[in-house]
Amino acid sequence: MHPLHGLRRAQRAVAVAAAVVLAAGCAAVAAESRPAEAPVAGGAAAPGPAAPPAQPPADRTDPRTVTARLTIASIGLTDLRVVPYEGTTDDRAGTRVQDRGVAASPYGEEGGVGPGEIGNYLVTAHRLSAGGPLRDLPSLDRGDVVLVTADGTVYEYRITGTRETSFRSERSLAEQRAEVPGEPGEKPSRAMITLSTCATPEDDAAGNHWRDANNNPEHRIDKIGVLVSSRPS
Repeated sequence: MHPLHGLRRAQRAVAVAAAVVLAAGCAAVAAESRPAEAPVAGGAAAPGPAAPPAQPPADRTDPRTVTARLTIASIGLTDLRVVPYEGTTDDRAGTRVQDRGVAASPYGEEGGVGPGEIGNYLVTAHRLSAGGPLRDLPSLDRGDVVLVTADGTVYEYRITGTRETSFRSERSLAEQRAEVPGEPGEKPSRAMITLSTCATPEDDAAGNHWRDANNNPEHRIDKIGVLVSSRPS
């Protein structure tokens, strides 16, 4: 071989080797310049930023503050409005509600629960004045059906007994307003209802003409019931 040919082959080999080294170096630099991907379970690359968590659904309205409808077929009562107010049975605020010809339902520290809730759902209405919506309440018998419709649900109560409340007795009032009707301090385990109206004719017939500051007679007639079922309205 001519000495010049050997020299040219050697020069080409050196050039190829240099190109290989340069390519490897560029690849290494490129790899170092890319940000590393954090591993996740299964060896896959970590996903992008997570979407913000969904907001929790808005709280439902307090059942105690929802206006309800009262139906008692056995005494011909249909869709009587039951207006909630913060207070206690037959106080001044409650009497004003009843004076509009509707029923009143107190809630708060000395009131009751809402429709269908565990405890004592208190409902009061006039018997003689403002149209007397509960004029026939005293005739309710054990087992009679009371329907309360509120917030898309119909609650069915059944009458289980009768009480008499004296407005001149703190103990009697406490029994009426107790979470378990008639048993102050007892922890409730079921939903109950107290339907209350005045005993004005009975008191007057007995010669008892006492009245409080809201013109309530001494005695109230209370019908007690328990929740037996509920269904969509």
